[in-house]
Amino acid sequence: MSVAMQDVMKQSGVAFGTSGARGLVSAMTDRVCYVYARSFIKYCEASYKCERTIAIAGDLRPSTERILKSLVQAGADANWKVIYCGRIPSPAIAMYGIDKHLPTIMVTGSHIPADRNGIKFNHPNGEITKADEQGIVSQSVDFDEALFDDKGMLKAAPELPAVEAEAEANYCKRYPDFFGSDALHGLTIGVYQHSAVGRDIVVKVLESLGATVKPFGRSDVFVPVDTEAIRKEDEELAREFTHKDYVDAVFSTDGDSDRPLLADDVGMWLRGDVLGILAAQSLGIKRIATPVSCNTSLEKSGSFEKICRTRIGSPYVIAGMESLVDANDKSLTVAGYEANGGFLLETDLTLDGRTLKALPTRDALLPMIAVMVMVCKERMCVVDLLRKLPKRFTVSDRLKEFPTEKSKAKLAEIREKNLGEKLFGALAAKPSKFAKDKTFQGKIVSLNEVDGYRMEFDSGDIIHLRPSGNAPEFRCYVETEGKERSAELLANCLKIMEGWRK
Repeated sequence: MSVAMQDVMKQSGVAFGTSGARGLVSAMTDRVCYVYARSFIKYCEASYKCERTIAIAGDLRPSTERILKSLVQAGADANWKVIYCGRIPSPAIAMYGIDKHLPTIMVTGSHIPADRNGIKFNHPNGEITKADEQGIVSQSVDFDEALFDDKGMLKAAPELPAVEAEAEANYCKRYPDFFGSDALHGLTIGVYQHSAVGRDIVVKVLESLGATVKPFGRSDVFVPVDTEAIRKEDEELAREFTHKDYVDAVFSTDGDSDRPLLADDVGMWLRGDVLGILAAQSLGIKRIATPVSCNTSLEKSGSFEKICRTRIGSPYVIAGMESLVDANDKSLTVAGYEANGGFLLETDLTLDGRTLKALPTRDALLPMIAVMVMVCKERMCVVDLLRKLPKRFTVSDRLKEFPTEKSKAKLAEIREKNLGEKLFGALAAKPSKFAKDKTFQGKIVSLNEVDGYRMEFDSGDIIHLRPSGNAPEFRCYVETEGKERSAELLANCLKIMEGWRK
């Protein structure tokens, strides 16, 4: 029979977000995942000159193995060879595909809970773009419906092929080959492992760079660590660990190990957009692409020759990076980062005759290693590096189980009725300098609708509202000149947003 990808998406509810196709595990049947994979393969056949081979990998979620098997079946039925690279980080499988000029698929739901999962696609040159996404969802696939039972599950799922270890090995070599085997000599680094797919790889890489490593917090149950909305228990765990054990920093990642979490020596996690600035400074990056939600210390630092602000999501950051490349001047190095900490390298870097190849997809290890290399070189601690940045503090959180259509409708109402100042102006106001007990309604001086609704007030406070692209969540980003003020403003904004559930 023949089925259109568009129809499968509508019927299942499993659609593309900012990081691939995601949905409830119950909706991501073998049949749905199979059709997604066949559509991707068919698109690659038509759009990219590559051999009929695809590489796959996955994270540590309970549902991942079943989905991987549906991809193996899809590859076999398309007469493609399937290489299974095991349970490795998303950047590792993407790098393998780029090196071999092969399309790749990563089965992961990243940071979202275990009752959901996802499929992330990379074409032979890297992460798919929005144009690629449209090409994939426009495909129709012919297949044998008898493969599946009435619940959409394979009647006879294939075994996974033997693991091809080269993808993991090359990813682990990437960092010591560039920074050197003693780049982190003398440092002691804790690794919060939880259920991250790269938990052992992070330890291996840090040791290969000369660091002393102390792993902790390993879990056999999937832990939904969101690097943009860090859980209270993860904050407490990092503080408790650093109080018991001396370390210079703590490393961790999200579920598929493409988004980093770096904490200082007292267990305080850094915001991903601040980590991105420090990493780019350490690596000598000249031009930066980053979403509108990221900390404005980037511009205020004066460290970068050119900056491109984009919509939220790695495909948009990739497009922004591409716009910054100067083919005639390779010294104008280009990178990008997101508020979740994911760091993307668009151009090659050279250091003491060694080259770090471009990897234009989110990577968790590079930014954390780069910051700790700077710690070693400047003989400072992480906190000292933070103090050198302009004083701007970003925080974010989200309302869970908030339907995407409902959040979009609320933003449309705010936009059409100009409700920004009415709803949030009093929160973003500051006390008058001339009358101690008086405050004045905050006025919006800049409005950015590139992605969501981002309001900058005359007080310097920034409030940004946006529906999540990956889950039914309504996100709020806040930036002010003080840590406590940012936290207070965020809490008050969320109280207002909570009232929109009705």
